[in-house]
Amino acid sequence: METRHALDAKVFKAFCDENRLRILERLRSGEKCACMLIEDLGIGQSALSYHMKILVESGIVSTRQEGKWTHYSISGEGSARALALLNEITTPDTVQHDSCTCAS
Repeated sequence: METRHALDAKVFKAFCDENRLRILERLRSGEKCACMLIEDLGIGQSALSYHMKILVESGIVSTRQEGKWTHYSISGEGSARALALLNEITTPDTVQHDSCTCAS
């Protein structure tokens, strides 16, 4: 079973690559077939599969199979989770957990 931090890392890994950001940019206008993404991005099928696996595992992208082609779209639920996660980890905690006991 994956830890919460391992699952959270998958979300951020999805954003840490230029090709994946380019894919997300194209998916903003709606669902795209893998064949369209391959053509638009100028990458091979294996490269697209690698990036899409990461995006789908993060929950940010969802898939739909139609014949031999896979169609991809941005998941509303996944993108909301990513946004909430970013907000959560970048918002200062108002509860003081530990005090420094180091001597100056």
